[in-house]
Amino acid sequence: MRIIFFILSILFVTPAFAICPICTFAVGAGIGLAQYCGVDDTITGLWIGGLIVSLIVWTTHWLTQRNIKFFGRKILIVVGYYALTIIPLYITHHIGHPLNKLWGYDKILLGIAIGSVALALGSICYTIIKKHNGDKAWFPFQKVVMPVLPLIILSVVFYFITR
Repeated sequence: MRIIFFILSILFVTPAFAICPICTFAVGAGIGLAQYCGVDDTITGLWIGGLIVSLIVWTTHWLTQRNIKFFGRKILIVVGYYALTIIPLYITHHIGHPLNKLWGYDKILLGIAIGSVALALGSICYTIIKKHNGDKAWFPFQKVVMPVLPLIILSVVFYFITR
């Protein structure tokens, strides 16, 4: 059975994405772990923002691969993912509580904004470094480490800020 699974997985290999599946899984696992451990909402928001950016990149890439084009595709994807995330959080009162603020902003929304930028910048840095290195990574799993590392660093920073 394992041999059949292995052969099928080799037959259906897909090209590398700008943000890899392991990175997306790491972000998703980070969200679940943070909630379970009672981590501050700002830190949870960082990982939610990273996950949203990862999903946007994946969806855009998937549509491009299948040559699916329509007017305002990228804007609709971005607005759609953020709306599908933020609206339910607002409806369930996770966002908007007057005592859940940092620097005057809702902790989850602040985290989502900063986490989105951090993961995007980490991914862009990886692409630039790889391009300047002859399309080769400096070290194994650099494609995973570079987008996720800013989220980890910011999580530590916000841990000490929100204590």
